Amino acid sequence: MNKFLGQAAIAALAVSFAGEAMATEWNVSVWGKRRAFTEHVEKLAELVSEKTGGEFTMNISYGGLSKNTENLDGISIGAFEMAQFCAGYHRDKNPSITVLELPFLGVSSLEEERKISQALYAHPAAQADLARWNATLLMPSPLPQYNLVGVGDAPATLADFNGMAMRATGGIGQAMEKVGGVPTSMSATEVRQALDSGVVTAVSFAPHAHMSFGTIESGKWWTTNLNPGTVNCPVVVNTDALNALTDAEREALLSSVDEALDHYITYYNEQTMAKWGPALQERGITEVTFSDEELAAFREAAAGPVAMAWVEENNARGLPAQELLDFVTGMIGQ
Repeated sequence: MNKFLGQAAIAALAVSFAGEAMATEWNVSVWGKRRAFTEHVEKLAELVSEKTGGEFTMNISYGGLSKNTENLDGISIGAFEMAQFCAGYHRDKNPSITVLELPFLGVSSLEEERKISQALYAHPAAQADLARWNATLLMPSPLPQYNLVGVGDAPATLADFNGMAMRATGGIGQAMEKVGGVPTSMSATEVRQALDSGVVTAVSFAPHAHMSFGTIESGKWWTTNLNPGTVNCPVVVNTDALNALTDAEREALLSSVDEALDHYITYYNEQTMAKWGPALQERGITEVTFSDEELAAFREAAAGPVAMAWVEENNARGLPAQELLDFVTGMIGQ
């Protein structure tokens, strides 16, 4: 009897190990801390685990796997299976999706940003661009218009940005150059120290990031209506890892994207933005609002010239740049 019980225990243990071997675990590289910007990643992991009965799980690491500016490189070599990054961190590595970071595109809501981003991610040129890094575009991280939080004297007019050192990436940085700003690109996690030490005077972020990375703890003023644009920050997966999933796992992943994005947008609109105004008021941060005439002049100086330069630069890279720009602008307001 004991012999058979022993054999049964061994068999059960073998089945248990086999079951464990069949489970799939992905490592996911993000940064900072859990916040509105990562809520869709958290929700996606939750949904995938639920749909697969815990057989497909995601280990979300906040800065433990890679620097945010190196996440695409990590994806390319298979260091982890999923990652989030922003296109402006390395414009030369993902030029196709930087079209979404051009200034003054006129995108009016998170919902519209999501729709246009998802459409662009499905465009053959964007897919081929990211395929060079063994990356498949999974979902965007829709963000509202950026504005500046700064220290020192508050700018009274756009001319006061002349010579001002600021953290501003992508098309936002290019736009700020048009009014004399001196943009620099740095990791979001480095921004607070740079602001406190005087390396930069102002920081361009979306509201959630101003709160998460502490710029409003140092800041004395913020721009209410500069709205030069936003950044595009996709979530990508390693293509080999995606292809290695079972049909059921792949279906669980892909079918969860829209629900995860729905959750993200609701969270951003109802949680983050509800806290933004009170957070500024509690700290006595001065609001800087520019006239319609100044903003119109800013758009005229930045939008067309920066877009034209983007087309020329990326045509030279072999991208159908004008087609991508027309594709994006043709969806705005539709």
